[in-house]
Amino acid sequence: MSNPFLHLDYEPAFEALGGDYSDIVTATEFPIHLLRFRNHGVLTQLGLNPETVTDDHFIEAFGKFETVRPLLAMRYHGYQFGEYNPNLGDGRGFLYGQMRGIDGELYDFATKGSGRTPYSRNADGRLTLKGGIREVLAAEMLHRMKVKTSRCLSLIETGEQLWRGDEPSPTRSSVMVRFSRSHIRFGTFERLHYLKRKDLIEILLDHVINYYYNDLKQEGDRYALFYAELVKRVAELTAQWMASGFCHGVLNTDNMSITGESFDYGPYAFMPHYSLRFTAAYFDYGGLYCYGNQPFVCEGNLELLQKPLSLVMPLEELQAGLAPFQQYYREFYRQRMINRLGFAQLPTPEAEELLQITIDLLKDNLISYPDFFIQLREQFCYQWQDQPQNILKDAEPMKHLDSWRQKYYHHLQMFSYPELDEIKHRLKHYNPQVMIVRPEIEAIWEPITVEDNWQPFYQFLEKIQAE
Repeated sequence: MSNPFLHLDYEPAFEALGGDYSDIVTATEFPIHLLRFRNHGVLTQLGLNPETVTDDHFIEAFGKFETVRPLLAMRYHGYQFGEYNPNLGDGRGFLYGQMRGIDGELYDFATKGSGRTPYSRNADGRLTLKGGIREVLAAEMLHRMKVKTSRCLSLIETGEQLWRGDEPSPTRSSVMVRFSRSHIRFGTFERLHYLKRKDLIEILLDHVINYYYNDLKQEGDRYALFYAELVKRVAELTAQWMASGFCHGVLNTDNMSITGESFDYGPYAFMPHYSLRFTAAYFDYGGLYCYGNQPFVCEGNLELLQKPLSLVMPLEELQAGLAPFQQYYREFYRQRMINRLGFAQLPTPEAEELLQITIDLLKDNLISYPDFFIQLREQFCYQWQDQPQNILKDAEPMKHLDSWRQKYYHHLQMFSYPELDEIKHRLKHYNPQVMIVRPEIEAIWEPITVEDNWQPFYQFLEKIQAE
């Protein structure tokens, strides 16, 4: 059977921009290829039947990288922890190809860990197996929580021994393929500003609008409308992270997608207890990218993007586009948190009151942030509408609990019994039955490294994906 990955209708969208934006590279040849993860959800999104796609098809396309298309290492710069770095670019990956999903939208296949490129500097261009596993888990967890995120198409172990300062070494190697709307970053534009290439910024901006903001391309003020829409998308994404208890860890501008999609999961973490100071990256000593700073950092990164964009549009229009960011963020965050509590809509003042008492309950009692929503999902029943004490009735006495129960009970009185079923469904829709916190990742990794036992990994993925 011919390999379906080699016969997808690939579009040379980014490739057509020419050599000012990327470099043609060659993939590394690896000693072995062991397929450790394949994403059937992505296959169906491409219109492929998972039953007709074999493991060998994955290995041929995304381990050995057999293709007739050029493999492109994308060029970009970026602000990293507030400092501008012109020495970036795809240092351990490339754009493998672009194709349409069944929704008609253009998507990327891009690699991580596929070897050295002109932008590798002194690094080896590889990805550790543990790093690949972590990214698979992050992407599937966020996808399950209805966050706009990239996903991993495949993870292949490649048989090399790698040395890393943040993992016991030598450690195992892998190559991952990421599936996302685009790998064009804020830093892609920042590089062109650094080079003083207004012409290339305009070409790239038209490309982004034509492919990812298609409804704006006929508008006379399409540049201003694009930026305003990007601001709104990033505000919504940030709200989704915050409601999910997710800390990205490294919100440099080279990790910000021009489509407003979440991607590139390195030292991320899901917050165990509600704390605005919770920090994911061990090297973020000052907590710049801590959980509570994410809305302000993302707004700041959008402001930094104004530098290159101001070469092709008035700065005043950019400033006007950014002005409502915090308002957007607050509205999106409030709505997502209300959804996680089981409600479709609540009047704004009442939603704010319920949200505040919920945060006070979580923060002041050091309740497990993930477990609180899991318990809501698992324990919700009709009897909660009878009296407040029935709500999370097994919970230990704690500060704010009675006030929170009264507030939640008050809102339940507005619903009929059939509508309570909708609340129960919504609790399951927005709250998975498991959550990835650091001890869970270590518990998954240990049997892999000790006895090559992958069952805990696959079983955890099944729990993530289950309703």
